[in-house]
Amino acid sequence: MPSSRDVVFVDGVRTPFGRSGPKGLYAETRADDLVVRVIRELIRRNPDLPPERVDEVAIAATTQIGDQGLTIGRAAAVLAGLPKSVPGYAIDRMCAGAMTAVTTVAGGIAFGAYDVAIAGGVEHMGRHPMGEGVDPNPRFLSEKLVDPSALVMGMTAENLHDRYPTISKERADAYAVLSQEKAAKAYADGKIQPDLVPTAIRTAEKGWGLAVEDEAPRPGTTMEGLSGLKTPFRPHGNVTAGNSSGINDGATGCIVAAREVAEELGLTAKMRLVSYAFAGVDPEVMGAGPIPSTERALRLANLDISDIGLFEINEAFAVQVLAFLDHFGITDDDPRVNPYGGAIAYGHPLASSGVRLMTQLARQFGERPEVRYGITTMCVGMGMGGTVIWENLT
Repeated sequence: MPSSRDVVFVDGVRTPFGRSGPKGLYAETRADDLVVRVIRELIRRNPDLPPERVDEVAIAATTQIGDQGLTIGRAAAVLAGLPKSVPGYAIDRMCAGAMTAVTTVAGGIAFGAYDVAIAGGVEHMGRHPMGEGVDPNPRFLSEKLVDPSALVMGMTAENLHDRYPTISKERADAYAVLSQEKAAKAYADGKIQPDLVPTAIRTAEKGWGLAVEDEAPRPGTTMEGLSGLKTPFRPHGNVTAGNSSGINDGATGCIVAAREVAEELGLTAKMRLVSYAFAGVDPEVMGAGPIPSTERALRLANLDISDIGLFEINEAFAVQVLAFLDHFGITDDDPRVNPYGGAIAYGHPLASSGVRLMTQLARQFGERPEVRYGITTMCVGMGMGGTVIWENLT
């Protein structure tokens, strides 16, 4: 059996994220074409990587039907023009799909089964709304295995407010405003654009166009503006469209490799995978998932939360981030947390988001060589959390 090898993150890109719906950026663009664009950009940006050296293409999608079906990792690899010798597969862990694509191929690399892999995710929520075609087993409710709210993500966020009574709607709204402000600054400072791949779009009404920036951010968001929004998941509740991520379309991808192979090929390794962990929680409070997954990842890495210099937390809901911060004794406005803003601004095309977190962390590592360790973490539908700890190699 081969000994374990270091796994490194080489490069990550994504399409701009669009708003889902008939007027969104990608309303008439196929999901698999978004993945193709990402794969081609990764190959273009890394000319020292011979395409035939890619040993696997793992692409996540939550709703694996239509243009997100047909074993999308393999389908997108062929469509992107990779050699037919390059295999691929589809993977699903709801919101943590792309994260799981990375950790799964990383295990193969560490074991020696792969040298280089492409991993990512896509979600076209306009074409494939969350839960499309799903047929939940009636035993979930008849045997009271989960609370009826467990299958409605917004309700699980309201449940989290119940569990953490110190997290008020005002705190959640303030966090959302901060996320929008940080995203606007990151755009103004040119931090986001280098890892976006311009993507051709076409509509029958307008013809051809080019998606070059995220559609979802709302710069200028204010507490006053958020205070009047409806709480659709509970009368007089806490969760609104303003303090949650949106319904979005987009794709992400990255190159991961054995450290020694990256060096052999002349690829620049940006960060090393230190440990990863997934954990389950009660599905009705799925937003608490990153707490046990992070505790487990820290334990596996023999690290403490105080060792972590940067956090990329997926902002499915503001309350879920705040629950994580409260648990670990981190303030709401800690500059280590989501320095470029998060999903409340950029959007959350379910299975793609994990690699967005990694790509942003890698860029932040480049700016902050004094920071040694960073975390990417997210909550996952059906009551899970996922965490990956990375070491800065810049």
